[in-house]
Amino acid sequence: MKAFLSSFLLYTILLCIHLWRPTPVTANSMQNETDQLALIAFKAGITHDPLGMLSSWNDSLHFCRWPGVHCSRRHVHRVTILDLFSYGLMGSVSPSIGNLTFLRTLVLQNNSFHGKVPSEIGGLFRLRVVDLSNNSFEGMVPTNLTYCSEIRILNLMDNKLEGKIPEELGSLSKLIGLGLSRNNLIGKIPASLGNLSSLTTFSAAESINLEGSIPEELGRTRINFINLSFNRLTDMGYH
Repeated sequence: MKAFLSSFLLYTILLCIHLWRPTPVTANSMQNETDQLALIAFKAGITHDPLGMLSSWNDSLHFCRWPGVHCSRRHVHRVTILDLFSYGLMGSVSPSIGNLTFLRTLVLQNNSFHGKVPSEIGGLFRLRVVDLSNNSFEGMVPTNLTYCSEIRILNLMDNKLEGKIPEELGSLSKLIGLGLSRNNLIGKIPASLGNLSSLTTFSAAESINLEGSIPEELGRTRINFINLSFNRLTDMGYH
């Protein structure tokens, strides 16, 4: 499991380095308030900020310089990265996050977010990294994320998600890493995941109620690390 977590962390770091550029703040960047208002609404959904990490999310500082926020170099008023890893935040994720239409990296890992993953995230077509792991998100695995066809990393581990693994995940053709471990998943692993030709890392361990065989279609992927332990899987169709 440590190897899997290290793999996800490595992928996330490399992609963030690739996507991140220093953000100059010019007069033109003050002309568009869409992303600033979305971030303010996001902050309003936070009920507890024990480290005061969002205390500077106010008019005293340009929003592109707020902690955890990075903006595009070309479109300097548009947020491309929201990285709140281990900020200790508690609350729900505002639907306003769907207004961050230039967002490419969303990292909320290791906080205490609860409630459902907002369906509005499905409209963020530029997303490449989505890491919502180690929170308390509830409801079904969000199929709306499958509209984000650029996603490379989807990490939903350590939440309270339930239901089946959506067959629609098989449409994310650029997906490299998929983390679903330690949720309340049931049913079979969909054969459609075999369509993920770029997939190298897959974990759905400790979901307890996954059953059936590991689909042989996974052999079409590039998986070099897979963890499906502590489930009710039987036949190993995948080799």
